[in-house]
Amino acid sequence: MTVIQELIRKENDGTLSFGNYQLDAKSKLSDFEYEGDLYKVKTYNEITKLERNGMFVYESVPGTAVLHMNQKENELCFDVTGEDTAQITLELEAEKEYEIYKNDSFLGKMRTNLGGKLIFSLELGEDKCDSIKVVKL
Repeated sequence: MTVIQELIRKENDGTLSFGNYQLDAKSKLSDFEYEGDLYKVKTYNEITKLERNGMFVYESVPGTAVLHMNQKENELCFDVTGEDTAQITLELEAEKEYEIYKNDSFLGKMRTNLGGKLIFSLELGEDKCDSIKVVKL
């Protein structure tokens, strides 16, 4: 499946892609400018982590590749692929309720904690890519 060889990039459609779960050693890239913000990515087969302006955005254990991440006011969408079941943590608005969709199927509602963390797991495999949508209620 697709990994991001340059670790992070802006796509032609204006979205952000990052992560390379095929790397055996930690790789990172800092100060990637995107829409006026500075991003930092750390990625390899055990973890993928994204920060914006020094603040947590995304983390997966083990590592994943995230394609076409697009964040709007009340919605976060991205495609994700990896080699195994991954636990994904997103930083969203604290103590708010969100609906989670996978490939347009409703997975359920979740509430973020005091720190704004939303945690869920996905069964991934190299031959599949799942579309995730998280909508604030």
